Amino acid sequence: MEETRTKIAIETSLGNVVIELYNDTPLHRDNFIKLVKAGFYENLLFHRVIKDFMIQGGDPDSEGAPVAKSLGSGGPGYTIPAEIRYPQHFHKRGVLSAARQGDEVNPAKASSGSQFYIVWGKTFRDGQLDLMEEQMEKSLERKLFNELAMKHRSEIIRLRKAKDQDGLMALQDELVRRTDEEMERRGPVRFTVEQREAYRTIGGTPHLDGEYTVFGEVTEGLEVVGRIQEVSTDRNDRPQTDITMKMKIIE
Repeated sequence: MEETRTKIAIETSLGNVVIELYNDTPLHRDNFIKLVKAGFYENLLFHRVIKDFMIQGGDPDSEGAPVAKSLGSGGPGYTIPAEIRYPQHFHKRGVLSAARQGDEVNPAKASSGSQFYIVWGKTFRDGQLDLMEEQMEKSLERKLFNELAMKHRSEIIRLRKAKDQDGLMALQDELVRRTDEEMERRGPVRFTVEQREAYRTIGGTPHLDGEYTVFGEVTEGLEVVGRIQEVSTDRNDRPQTDITMKMKIIE
């Protein structure tokens, strides 16, 4: 029997949303509950809204923020280790995910301590999903090769300084071989049946899968998320009219 999930009500200026937190992402669940109980999210804004993509909030600097204020970098002063449970949890419409800094400064994909987003996205045809699978496979191949190259960085620098082209080519061939072996070990990059059905019928943002921690989902008020993602925004994706939030635990 599955453990009961904690439910949280998000009251916004455009309507109310209820989310359930997943139990298999306990670090994110417990942190979110802690912040809600402490009143951390009271009167914060959905400061970043992109139509057909997602709505984002949780920056403490957004409370009462003047129109020109830059938002999106605030937090409680800590990050949360990634709890990416993919493909069990993926970016279908309505899921709650943790925002984070990019891979270049955050290769471990640690989550923001407070900022989150709720996915809206769009629906996809089978042909589009097939193309995405090909792109994801190529992206994974590049990532694996680059990770191996970083491990051999000192050797690459030495060979370059020595202008040893034969040595560089031999090392490249070796890294390509090891990358191919790892790709073969992992098998083809494919959406699960559940993912493909969700992205065809419900919608979402499949390009984010496996990159961010998904730790909950909307169970009531998804239409409110739809209204929010439709609002007019400025060039920084901040709504022209502030959309505030308040949260409380309801179960």
